[in-house]
Amino acid sequence: MDRREALRSIAGGLAAVAVGSQASIHATEQKHKKRLGIARFSYHIRSRAEQTGAVPSRITGPLDFLKHCHSIGAGGIQDNIGSRDESYISRLRRYAEDHDLFIEGSTSLPRDSSDVERFESQLRAARTVGARVVRIAIGGRRYEQFDRLEQYQAFADRSWKSIQLAEPVAARHRIRLAIENHKDFRVPQKLGMLEKLASEYVGVCIDMGNSFALLEDPMQVVQAFAPWAHSAHVKDMAVCEYEDGFLLADVTLGDGLLDLPKMVSILEKANPNIEFSLEMATRDALTVPCLTDKYWATFDDVSGADLARALRYVRTNACDEEALPKVSHLPLSQQVELEKENIKKCLRYAAERLNL
Repeated sequence: MDRREALRSIAGGLAAVAVGSQASIHATEQKHKKRLGIARFSYHIRSRAEQTGAVPSRITGPLDFLKHCHSIGAGGIQDNIGSRDESYISRLRRYAEDHDLFIEGSTSLPRDSSDVERFESQLRAARTVGARVVRIAIGGRRYEQFDRLEQYQAFADRSWKSIQLAEPVAARHRIRLAIENHKDFRVPQKLGMLEKLASEYVGVCIDMGNSFALLEDPMQVVQAFAPWAHSAHVKDMAVCEYEDGFLLADVTLGDGLLDLPKMVSILEKANPNIEFSLEMATRDALTVPCLTDKYWATFDDVSGADLARALRYVRTNACDEEALPKVSHLPLSQQVELEKENIKKCLRYAAERLNL
């Protein structure tokens, strides 16, 4: 082998090591067989009912929630751990370890420098119970919250400052922040922030359905965010048109239009250690009024082609409006029961079809 060939061989070997290191950044941590976890919002009806005393308290705290999710076959939870005493933290961690369950935290970013202490306290608690990831939701539905582009830009600027405050705290505690695509930022905006920050401790909690409300193709969203994936929300969606745009509904896994096996495969290849949590919202379909002026008030970077593609997607995959879930008219006891059955059905599908 001459000198040039030797140098090429060394360079190729170094490149392979670098690529392998990136691909396996989390892989060595994975110890247990994956099972689908449950995000707290999947039980939003039950949680509200318990808070008001309408039903017995069974899932109020993270420990009770973890025990309940384990009892129905889930592999872990994504929940707000809060700031807890040492005894509670110890019992929560021990239960998770004894039953081979994962815990992911969930909290909000620090609003400003005066809120960093609260944020750090919650990250410290999450890390102590064994969480490697804390899910972050920055905002709600962009097209409902803001009436003018200036309002939205101010929100985006505040969010960026909050992320900058949060990153050093996450790095100090060696815990990864997973920012959900939560109908606030489209893919190019969020990727721009992540690339600018360039931190291994800040990535994405990929929600498989949320971004369609911003006229983004669900599969393309998963593919774009996969290299930054620290966590994932598994859900399925159904759609149909209405006069101002389209209706977007959470449905049980396998009953909607998303190619869930392919999405799971993409994310596992990008991050073999990623955990998946069910976010099955038992509720009426959401309206996405993409044919109204208000919807477009904050979008200065979305083309008519995006709208056309989204509406074609709706028309191609539309179901009958009568088939969409209708929940709010039911008595609370029936809503609680329906929510429970939806979650159990999703767990069965995940075990049978997603190997989770």
